[in-house]
Amino acid sequence: RMADRVDRKAYQQTLPKKRISAGCLFFDTSRRLLIVNPTYKDGWEIPGGTVNANESPMAGCTREIKEELGLDRRPMWLLTVDFTGETSRRTESLNFIFYGGLLSEAEIAAINLPEKELSEFRLLPTQEALQLLKRRLRRRVKRCLAALSAGTTLYLEEQRPPWIS
Repeated sequence: RMADRVDRKAYQQTLPKKRISAGCLFFDTSRRLLIVNPTYKDGWEIPGGTVNANESPMAGCTREIKEELGLDRRPMWLLTVDFTGETSRRTESLNFIFYGGLLSEAEIAAINLPEKELSEFRLLPTQEALQLLKRRLRRRVKRCLAALSAGTTLYLEEQRPPWIS
């Protein structure tokens, strides 16, 4: 019945909302990790960003890849979902990280960064790239690398599987 649907949606609109972000791991054929340097904050990142309202994490990630790198690439599979609880400095969030695959030399040459948002990109051996990431993202990406080598997807809370103390 129509009244039931309207009531359900009205109720759902009162429920808590979470921020959602989606990022992607890309490598070159030498297995170096692609990282980007934002102009608006310290620390390097992986390509990605905030998922918009009424946008899936996959669609948001695909859009961010196009906006940040100028590449039409859709992620290949989900590596991790990480729940991060609210703190005095940030609201709770769900952070999705996907595997994007290997970039060809032609794709790397075609990367076109939005200069107001990103100052540069680098392809670095993973250990070197990890050192440039902020602590939380570094821990998340380390878990992603483990999921990638195992061919699996991991659920995380605060950058670690909740069943591991």
